[in-house]
Amino acid sequence: MRIGLDVGGTKTDAVAVTAAGEIAARVRLATAWGPEGVVRTIVDAVAALGAEPAVAGAAPASIGIGMPGQVAPGGTRVLHAVNLGVDELDLAAALGSRPGIGRVRIENDVKAAALGAYALRGRPGSMAYLNLGTGVAAGFVFPSTDSGRRDGELWRGARGTAGEVGHISVDPGGPLCRCGQHGCIEAFAGGAAVAERWGRPGALPVRDVFDAADAGDPDAAALRAGLAHGVAAAVRVLVLTADVDVVVLGGGVSGLGERLGADVRRTLRASASASAFLRSLRLDERIDLLPPASPAAALGAALIGASLEAEEVLPRG
Repeated sequence: MRIGLDVGGTKTDAVAVTAAGEIAARVRLATAWGPEGVVRTIVDAVAALGAEPAVAGAAPASIGIGMPGQVAPGGTRVLHAVNLGVDELDLAAALGSRPGIGRVRIENDVKAAALGAYALRGRPGSMAYLNLGTGVAAGFVFPSTDSGRRDGELWRGARGTAGEVGHISVDPGGPLCRCGQHGCIEAFAGGAAVAERWGRPGALPVRDVFDAADAGDPDAAALRAGLAHGVAAAVRVLVLTADVDVVVLGGGVSGLGERLGADVRRTLRASASASAFLRSLRLDERIDLLPPASPAAALGAALIGASLEAEEVLPRG
């Protein structure tokens, strides 16, 4: 079994994946706060998977972990995972002496989710995964090419920051973003930004905005239109820079499903109405949504962990 964990700010999603790529078991736990809490949550999640009948207590062949924050390609140190209360944490060192935990591979959670979404779609072609959660970020996955790239390989960029589209300003006169700019994609489409501008208590503020907009609330209608504007802008950026075949929408905000998808497609068609070039790209036909509660991030983490296992069996010269 290959173990994959998506360690989020409120919950940790963990899966055990067979060598054939099938999910054999899945558990979800609340994520404890701070470095010690994160390490304890990971250990508990691996143990919980080991207790599942399909896993039968077998030692994991590999462990991959998706985490928010900055993760250097191939590294095990996580920086600035503020939603977890982690400023800096070397997970390999913290987990190395724990029973049942072998070597681990760490990846940024959005990039792990991109790889998992690619595997779940099971279709050829290039893909950008646009994560619409507390913030906004993207990951790229490309198929094999004549240059030798493996099928379904992440593109991280020169310094691991490819896809950080949330802080691209698309409206200098737009709302203030936490980064200090105005009109960033994240200021329009990030769940935290929408909730802050909505300013009303609720368990699911973005869903409340959509419901209120449907009921005729003008403030909610403006926020809803702004969210679609921000997502549509991100789709244009991702396609115009990388020319991916499809942009898959995921993350908590994407749980709105076709209520969101229809808004984004309509906004993309409207923005293309005056441009024959944009119409030729058919951007509204190049978006897809992950199903609610998809295990994409945990599955992607498991695949990343399995890649470490594969590297270790290569001959050394």
